[in-house]
Amino acid sequence: MRLSSKSDSVTHTISDIEPATRRPVLLVLAGLGLFVTALDAYVVVTLLPAMFADVGLTIDRFEQATPIVTGFLGGYVVAMPLLGAYSDIRGRAPVYAFCMLIFAAGSAITATAGLWSFAGLPWLVMGRFLQGLGGGGLVPLSLALAADLYRNERRVLALGSVAAMQEAGSVFGPLYGATLAAAATSLGGWRFVFWLNLPLAALCAGGLLLGSRKQSRLDASAATSLDWVGAALLGLGLGLLVLALYPDDPTTRATSGLLIPVGTLSVAVLALYGWRQSRRLEPLIPHRLLHSRAFIGATSANLLIGVALMVALVDVPLLGRLVFKLDQLGSGLLLSHFLIGVPAGAVLGGLLGTRIGARATSIVGMALAAAAFVQMAGWQSNELTLYVGPLRVADIALSACGLGFGIVIAPLAAKVLELTRAEHHGLASSLVVLSRTMGMLVGLAGLTAYGLYRFHQILGTPQLTDPDVRARVDHLERLVAAAFLQEYREIFAVAAGLCLVAALVAAITIGGTSRVRTAATGGNPQVSA
Repeated sequence: MRLSSKSDSVTHTISDIEPATRRPVLLVLAGLGLFVTALDAYVVVTLLPAMFADVGLTIDRFEQATPIVTGFLGGYVVAMPLLGAYSDIRGRAPVYAFCMLIFAAGSAITATAGLWSFAGLPWLVMGRFLQGLGGGGLVPLSLALAADLYRNERRVLALGSVAAMQEAGSVFGPLYGATLAAAATSLGGWRFVFWLNLPLAALCAGGLLLGSRKQSRLDASAATSLDWVGAALLGLGLGLLVLALYPDDPTTRATSGLLIPVGTLSVAVLALYGWRQSRRLEPLIPHRLLHSRAFIGATSANLLIGVALMVALVDVPLLGRLVFKLDQLGSGLLLSHFLIGVPAGAVLGGLLGTRIGARATSIVGMALAAAAFVQMAGWQSNELTLYVGPLRVADIALSACGLGFGIVIAPLAAKVLELTRAEHHGLASSLVVLSRTMGMLVGLAGLTAYGLYRFHQILGTPQLTDPDVRARVDHLERLVAAAFLQEYREIFAVAAGLCLVAALVAAITIGGTSRVRTAATGGNPQVSA
């Protein structure tokens, strides 16, 4: 397959403009912004109880906090296509700074929730929505910037480095939030965590703007052809899908209570986008990209990976609480072995991708994750007592699983970016991120539905014939733990299958090691595979 420039005019990319010595600085600044926003995405794990109390919610009505999560997720996806495409016209640094400004504004609103009578839960949800909006935009922009700064083999390593910084933020987020809130009790507690985002955002945005002040727009002529309406429809449709699928009360239903009305509206909006995409000569997503087998394969693999990824993120801490009888901290530490493996794998995937190509690296990563899930599907209730030397078997499996998921990030992103011209890197990056994010959302809804069904099916109606009440309670607890264990083992087996399917998709659709060379007429890469 060969994708080349649509014209013979010279189109300058950032790598043509920025000195080689400045590129690592720009990459680090972009990665730091991602790290900050990833920290913020996960700080609520430990700060939610305090935030509940300050906006008038009680911990026993946990489902009322669902809008806080859906607000962030909705903002994360709704503007991603628009911001990614806009950066292709305006330039990465200005749009990056704009996203940081939105993120900072959302942080300020979140930090002031509960201070006034009007600043209740809706105020907090609005703040989290804006934080998701700004933070979500940074992900494709940083990936696109990495692709603009580096070419050939170095691009895969740059993408892996950026992804590693984002994933590292998810590892340290809960600990960062709890530690900072405790240390800054006199400065507002949990509010200080969000106030601190303002100078951090200013530092990252200002540094990137100053560092790339010579950057020009990638393709000024693209401003007239960008499908702004299509980008808005795609983002709105996906945002509505988040609202429809996210379970607002996972103890009783698998999706939102608004599934039917909001889901119908989402389908209608996405159908309208599809109609517009098919009729325009220059649609939001170029026709040649949608007709590319490698693009379809990479996005499909990312979707499957997102579903499997959610299995580990949701079920491992639940398994720790319900089966292994760990407290909240212990369950978090159990999951941390998986989370630490992801950024390490992202760097490793970048290194492997430069040597064995995107296809082989993706297959290796998914095969490793699948093998780990197979081992986890055989876990017993005493799993945490099994060791290999000084290491627990469960910790090894979780680390290997996270490593596998991290390995595939850079090669799949690099493959999609190879298939697009430089003036479409922002849009292409947003599609890479969206496919995995929507896979995670589908996985969350599917997990909730399957979990509710299988738990009640396995447990059935227990027949307790023990002589006293205490013995019956203990017996029931053992039956419940056994039912949960069986349920999670089955889910891990399904996740292993999804990883293998993703590896098969990558093997069939993604070409071997690509040869990337620069066109003689200008800076756009020509890719042949």
